[in-house]
Amino acid sequence: MSLVLPLANTEKKRVSEDELRPIVTKAGLELSESLLEDFTTLISSLDKAISSLPDDKDVFPRPDLSKYPRTDIHIPEDNDQGAWATKVTVKCTNPTSDLLKGKTLAVKDNTAVAGVRCTNGTSMVDWTPEIDATIVTRALDAGAIIVGKAACENACLEGMSGTSVTGQVHNPYAKGYSAGGSSSGSGRLVANGSVDLAFGGDQGGSIRIPASSCGIVGLKPTWGLVPYTGILSLDASIDHAGPMANNVRDCAMLLEAIAGPDGWDDRQPSIGLEGEKLKFVASIDNVLSKETSKMLRGIHIGVLSEGFEVPGQDPNVIESVQSAIDKFKSLGATVAPVSVPLHKDAPLLWTCALPLSGGRQSLLGDLDGRKQLYLTDRAELIGPKLTQRQFDALGPGASNMYLGYLWIQEKYGAKVQGKAMNLLKATNFDVLVMSTLPYPPPKLPEPDVDEGPLNFLARTTGLVANTCPFDNSGHPALSLPVGFVPAREDPSLKLPTAVQIVGRKFADADCLKVAAAWEKAFDWKQL
Repeated sequence: MSLVLPLANTEKKRVSEDELRPIVTKAGLELSESLLEDFTTLISSLDKAISSLPDDKDVFPRPDLSKYPRTDIHIPEDNDQGAWATKVTVKCTNPTSDLLKGKTLAVKDNTAVAGVRCTNGTSMVDWTPEIDATIVTRALDAGAIIVGKAACENACLEGMSGTSVTGQVHNPYAKGYSAGGSSSGSGRLVANGSVDLAFGGDQGGSIRIPASSCGIVGLKPTWGLVPYTGILSLDASIDHAGPMANNVRDCAMLLEAIAGPDGWDDRQPSIGLEGEKLKFVASIDNVLSKETSKMLRGIHIGVLSEGFEVPGQDPNVIESVQSAIDKFKSLGATVAPVSVPLHKDAPLLWTCALPLSGGRQSLLGDLDGRKQLYLTDRAELIGPKLTQRQFDALGPGASNMYLGYLWIQEKYGAKVQGKAMNLLKATNFDVLVMSTLPYPPPKLPEPDVDEGPLNFLARTTGLVANTCPFDNSGHPALSLPVGFVPAREDPSLKLPTAVQIVGRKFADADCLKVAAAWEKAFDWKQL
């Protein structure tokens, strides 16, 4: 590493040998006194450079509050069975389009809205952003009205809706059952009609799990299609933000409003994403204008065999989803089985790759190596490791990941994540359908009962078997409700289930077209 600041012989060192020596020793290194003296001078130069950095907050993309005013910020007494984290009204006084005119929108509470607390589902830190996420600004510019922040699960690391700092989020069809996670509040608010649209985030299934659980449409877009700027990261290699809505067309409208490069997010390709590639509504309308039997003519749908071989998969889910898939034939599609054996290995790779990168990026706010907007005002609230208070504020999934991070860092180092990421490059998926989830929403634990992380996480074993593979690969994946199935704990209770539609990268429109055709032809609530 070269010097960028001159060293003055008369200048007092900023770092003493007594300060540097214990750091060297802790790293298991030994330096002679002459080397220690040299490096003390060099590290002093580095420390001087660090102290001379200007304030990065001067370049934060703060919103123009006269153009994007926000009013009535408050924590609601009635949070709709846990769905709301914070209420606020945000509008654009001069929208650039009418695409989302008058549509109400809930923003997942891991997404920055300036001046509104952002809990990320946990009390680990107390953070109020100074910026709006890119997707927030884009939705406002399209005429949407933000009406609040939707609750999310603790550190966005749970698939069941029982861990948010704002309380359990209940399924809209059955109180006491999971609404799915981590975008739990988003799922419930859309399903019960509190909002027209919602943002979700997805690193292992967190858009599609609540979409399936709540009976709504949720799309995890192609990795890099939608900018993640201003949203708390879990792992940049699997971070996705996307739309949740009551119908496919609304989902496409929201995607069209937010998709495309923003100049900040290095997950996004710098060229090739423009024009018609970012238009999704017109292609849906074209499909829906055709005769029912011709809507999907020429579309080849592969039924993923491994998607119906998940250990512990509910037979009622299999029957419901396979029946729904068979109906694609009446819409003109060709439907045939396909096998992708690596699909079964993907959850293992996801599990091994996540702790080291996720521990650093999600929990410690360390995004080194990325060329993106760093949320340094939040990162400065966290040290190089979590305090006991911060760790105790985590839910079972987040605390499990942090300990996994410490274990891998201590015992294996970077090679585990590296091996898993290399193996992920071998996976290759095309247009596929399968069940979104292997079983219906589980029952929530009794409120205020601490059953321990092992018992809690055991409630959702295998939940992400069909969702996390497409976070790994980056392919677009949409969850579409297709019927009701009996709850496992109470067969007299019926809860939603869904089919997952997976497309080629940056062919998100194909997922939307296939889903829209099925949605138009069949009423899932009657199946």
